[in-house]
Amino acid sequence: MAKKEEGFLTYKGKPLVRSGNTLYYGNMSDSYVVMLSISSSKKVDDLEVADKVTVQLLSTDPDVRPKDRIIKKSEKKSLYEAMDIGTIWLERALAQ
Repeated sequence: MAKKEEGFLTYKGKPLVRSGNTLYYGNMSDSYVVMLSISSSKKVDDLEVADKVTVQLLSTDPDVRPKDRIIKKSEKKSLYEAMDIGTIWLERALAQ
């Protein structure tokens, strides 16, 4: 029987952590992470689905002012679109 590992949910090999309507994607020990903020949602059948999500690529450098940590920002109409662009931004930023 395999031992169950304790830890975070991962997406494409990187941690995905949720706190309320905010999701963080990426390792905090890396240079950048993606923050996804769900601004609004709608009801589809019996399920709440995000329909307005703000995506931000953030620097994790503690010496940078919080306002200057935002590298890129966009607004998407679904969580899928937000995760898609956030993953691309993060992969490109970490490759530099």
